Amino acid sequence: MGSVVCKCGIKRETGYLYFVDKKGNAARVNMKRPGKKYKKKVETMHKCGIKREAGYLYYIDKKGNVSSAKMKRGRKKKK
Repeated sequence: MGSVVCKCGIKRETGYLYFVDKKGNAARVNMKRPGKKYKKKVETMHKCGIKREAGYLYYIDKKGNVSSAKMKRGRKKKK
């Protein structure tokens, strides 16, 4: 779907949400679960330093690499 921007090789663990933070680094945070105490603690997993471009979505793919894909904008109107 997208192209690899940075090869990180992050091993995913259950109970965490993985994302690319504002500084362009790969990070993770605990997922909020009902009935459990939640402490929002962001951990930086890999320092990538990606410069973001407008119109692109940055994410961590299944292999643990940071990838980007062009966002689709402007759909056809329903009749």
